[in-house]
Amino acid sequence: MDKEIIHKFIVNALSEDVGDGDHTSLATIEAGTQGKAKLLVKDTGILAGVELAEEIFREVDPNLKLNIFLRDGAEVKPKDVALEVEGDAQSILKAERLVLNCMQRMSGIATRTHDIVKLLEGTNAKVLDTRKTTPGLRYLEKWAVRIGGGVNHRIGLYDMILIKDNHVDYSGGIRQAIENANRYLRQTGRKLVIEIEVRNLDELEQVLQTGNVNRIMLDNFDFDTLRQAISMINGRYITEASGGITIDNIRDYADCGVDYISVGALTHSVKSLDLSLKAV
Repeated sequence: MDKEIIHKFIVNALSEDVGDGDHTSLATIEAGTQGKAKLLVKDTGILAGVELAEEIFREVDPNLKLNIFLRDGAEVKPKDVALEVEGDAQSILKAERLVLNCMQRMSGIATRTHDIVKLLEGTNAKVLDTRKTTPGLRYLEKWAVRIGGGVNHRIGLYDMILIKDNHVDYSGGIRQAIENANRYLRQTGRKLVIEIEVRNLDELEQVLQTGNVNRIMLDNFDFDTLRQAISMINGRYITEASGGITIDNIRDYADCGVDYISVGALTHSVKSLDLSLKAV
C-alpha cells in the first residue's frame, strides 16, 4: 500500500462527502456518544479493502478501535462479519459511507478477478487488468485485482510504452513506431518495457521482422489465428491476448498458449459486493 496515495485519496473523498460537517449526525447524536458497529457481509465473494478501511477509520478518528475478523482476500458469505469498530458514534458515521463504497467496489473487483483466475487454472495464462478504471480510483481498483489473484498491467501512461493502432497510424507504420520508441528511450535514458498491439498476422510479421520490443498484444484474434500467431512468435516475446474476451471464452483463449489475457471488465463493469455497517 502506498501510504501517500491512500492519504490523498481519503482526504479528498472525505472532503467531497463531509464538506463542512455531517449535519445529520451533529443534529441528532449528542457529542461524545459512544457506539459500536459491525461490517456485515451480505453477499458471496472475495473480501477486499479491509486494509484501506483501517486507514479511513484512522484518518477520521485515531481513537476509534477496530477489531478485524477477516482480512483482504478472504472468501466470504452472507452473515460473515468482517470487522467491528468502536468509539465516537459521530466518527463512525462520518467514515461509514466511504468505507462501504471502497470495500464494496474493491470486493466486487476482487471477486470477479478470483473467478477468472480459477477458470485459468491448469494453463500458463495470467489475467491482466487495463486502464479502463474509474478516474481517481485506479490505485484502489488495481489493488483489488491483485487481491483477487490477478496481475496489474501498466498503471498509467508513464510506466510502459504501449504502441497501439493510433500510435502506429500517427507514426507512419509499425517499423517507424518501434524505431521511434527505442530512439526515445535511448535519448531520455528511461528503462521502460515496450509492448506493441497487432491486429492481424501481417502486422505481427512486421513486428517480428523489426524486433526491439518486449511484449506483443494480439488484439481481437480468433482462436485459430491466435494459435498461429503464438506459433509464429515461438516464445521470442511475451504474448498478450485482448479484445472480445469474456468470462465465457477466456479459458479458450488461455488454451491457445498466451502468457497474459487482458480483461477490461475486471474494473469497468463489475458488480459491487453487498456490504453494510450496522450499529450493535
